[in-house]
Amino acid sequence: MIAALLEVRGVRHALLVGHAGEVVAQAGVEEGQLSGDVGLVAAGRAVIGSLQSQMGSESWQEMVLDVDSGPVLLTPHGDQVLLTAFDDVSNLGRVRFAVRKLLGLT
Repeated sequence: MIAALLEVRGVRHALLVGHAGEVVAQAGVEEGQLSGDVGLVAAGRAVIGSLQSQMGSESWQEMVLDVDSGPVLLTPHGDQVLLTAFDDVSNLGRVRFAVRKLLGLT
């Protein structure tokens, strides 16, 4: 399913992480990246949970983080989170569209 994201210009890899932190699916992830990406999703969930609590919100749409290895887009999919790593913030629109299409949100 998420391997289709690798066809989008600029996408480096994608990872679907379950609620308990388990990897449900992955595409293009190089050896050694997995634990860092899972940790990034866990940290993102903590930030999102805190923001939801502060704002009284029950849901979230997505979050973009620009980290040392490049930008990542975190997108909720049920109780899972899809991490999409891409090469440059200028490709964000293209990546967002592809993710939303993949998840049936368009």
